[in-house]
Amino acid sequence: MTSYSSLPNKLISAPNGVDYAYRDTGGGGAPLVLLQHFRGNLDSWDPALIDALALARRVVTFDNAGVGGSTGTTPDTVEQMARDAIAFLAAVDLSQVDLLGFSIGSFVAQEITLRRPAIVRRLVLASAAPQGAAGMHGWAPDVIGAIGTPETSPEEYLGVFFARSSSSLQVGKEAMQRMYARTEDRDAATNWATRQAQYDAVCTWGIPDHALLQRLSCLQLPVFVANGDSDPMILPHYSYLLAGLIPQARVKIYPDSAHGFLFQHHAEFAADVEAFLVNP
Repeated sequence: MTSYSSLPNKLISAPNGVDYAYRDTGGGGAPLVLLQHFRGNLDSWDPALIDALALARRVVTFDNAGVGGSTGTTPDTVEQMARDAIAFLAAVDLSQVDLLGFSIGSFVAQEITLRRPAIVRRLVLASAAPQGAAGMHGWAPDVIGAIGTPETSPEEYLGVFFARSSSSLQVGKEAMQRMYARTEDRDAATNWATRQAQYDAVCTWGIPDHALLQRLSCLQLPVFVANGDSDPMILPHYSYLLAGLIPQARVKIYPDSAHGFLFQHHAEFAADVEAFLVNP
């Protein structure tokens, strides 16, 4: 199996006029499509996680419209991001998939599943929160100060994506080394316009509205909700809120980890995802 760090960048044109950058591990089983975090691109996935997920199935990562190597303009609403993601799925001829949404990608994954339920067989929501939840109208000042500036540092990234313990920070440094090990054919970096549009979408998603929480009762498929126990960006109690709103949801909180728990616990999380996809 070719490691994620060696997969070529591909480009496909969709009917909405966007050329989407993506990577595809190939393989059998129901395809697992990944939706990336705030400001992330194809190279922001930990190759160790993708390789572990790809042991049993085909995994597809992509840049949504206007992000990284994809053309178009990054929308400022989760709803339009979902429409753009659906256009990508149609372009690569995927009529039914398993979805794994991470952070803002989890918002998009929820919206895709509500909008086109027939597309999604199983849903994994990592570092996630429901639309309209109280306390989600933007991120804490120290979080947005660390990852929302034009130029961010490795130390700021580690402070949000990993816990304060020496063990978590060390694993975080190792994950960053894996992400930056690829030196050729790297994805285009996300730009400031993408950051602004995505944060507008996050803030709009987080406007408190109790009625919007009820939308999730429509989800009649198995859902796996997961987070780290020290996530400062999307607090773990939102995982329990999601699991209480979705009829067939289960939740797991990973210890001594933060927003990037899925990179820190990549082997365990990949095994949990595979077990869920096979026996939901």
